[in-house]
Amino acid sequence: MSRIVQESLDTPVAGTYDVIVVGGGASGTVAAIAAARSGARTLLIERGGCLGGAATANLVAQWVAFFHGETRVVGGIPYELAERVIDAGGSEGFHRYVMGEAAGTPFPLRVLPFNPETVKWVLDDVTREAGVDVLFHTTFARVLTDGSMLAGASAETVQGRLAFLAPIIIDASGDALACASVGVPFKEDDGNGRQPCTLSFRLSNVDVPRFKAVPSVERRALVLEGLRRGELFWESVSFVSTPGQTDAICLMSRIQGIDALDARDASRAEQEGRGQIRSILAFLRRDMPGFENAILADVAERVGVRETRRIEGRYTLSEEDIMQARSFEDSIALGAGPMDRHQPGGTGIRLYAPPAPFEIPLRTLIPVNVEGLLVCGRTLSSTREAMAGARHMATSMAMGQAAGTLGAIAATRNTLPSFVPTGEVQQSLQKAGALFRREQLTPTP
Repeated sequence: MSRIVQESLDTPVAGTYDVIVVGGGASGTVAAIAAARSGARTLLIERGGCLGGAATANLVAQWVAFFHGETRVVGGIPYELAERVIDAGGSEGFHRYVMGEAAGTPFPLRVLPFNPETVKWVLDDVTREAGVDVLFHTTFARVLTDGSMLAGASAETVQGRLAFLAPIIIDASGDALACASVGVPFKEDDGNGRQPCTLSFRLSNVDVPRFKAVPSVERRALVLEGLRRGELFWESVSFVSTPGQTDAICLMSRIQGIDALDARDASRAEQEGRGQIRSILAFLRRDMPGFENAILADVAERVGVRETRRIEGRYTLSEEDIMQARSFEDSIALGAGPMDRHQPGGTGIRLYAPPAPFEIPLRTLIPVNVEGLLVCGRTLSSTREAMAGARHMATSMAMGQAAGTLGAIAATRNTLPSFVPTGEVQQSLQKAGALFRREQLTPTP
């Protein structure tokens, strides 16, 4: 048994709010905007120096799952953000992208690639306009309680530990940190079989048209040879380009055997990721047309994590729910997939499409045993297979809008989220342009 040190802390209260959002990634940023626009005094706590999460800090650089085929399934605040990024010159708009091509499982879909730096200031603008109080470089510590009720959260800042009071907390941390601090149960998972991590990087001086002219069969042969020589780590030459098509933001590393909830594992992942990037870059310059003069311009500030905790919620979304297109009376968001599971311990990827947009019930965002706490993003209550289809950023943002809306209604009425009628949340979402039922959809020309 490890030793335990008892601490006694006097923590100054630095603010009182209606809603606190933990995590400024895709889902958390939208949750905070939705809560503030719904009239709640809202605090957004983010450990890094920018909003956007995987899209920005992790250099994923594209939003996936706005569309199921040619039908747009996400509206509201997430689609507004997409339009703001395009208007700011950070993207040339939605276009077709083939996922998994080098893995021999090509999956075409419509995505929004962008310059992450533009996304950062767009998200700054929109949260400021909504009146969200954003704290960067602030690490969540624990949920504060008053008896059985949530009272707020404490966090570590450059000023030391501070406390912030609020009756509603939305856990958008990606790792369910707030949930863990108050004993929310999680789906059984010993860490084995989790999807691998990826450290993304950006190359400049890339001849993107020359690369795209290479037949996919030839690209796959080059990748397989790189795997055979141990210079590549999975079957991918996956990258997106910012406007101008002279760079490549690459998602090509694959870091296996990582429990991202373990501090030593998380640290090892960063070092191993950088080592893989060095090897990948040498391969691309030598063997891949279009990359002969590539220059390493940037490495993501942290490793991207696909999977850690999933809560036990009031309902568990399953793969069967998705693949059978089940309807839910309390649906609050639509997912598009793809069902995207990176092979633990291997070099492949499993990709397949849901037959239709799938509905996500509000109950998946509410823990079973704690009132006043909500989640959004990849920690929703789901099976591992369902999470692989629901974790994409546009879907996570849609969940965030629902969680923020519900949290604001509950807080401003001094009631608990589970006491708020689902129909009222849905009515607010519809007024805000959100899409959450299949019958709302019309094919996009």
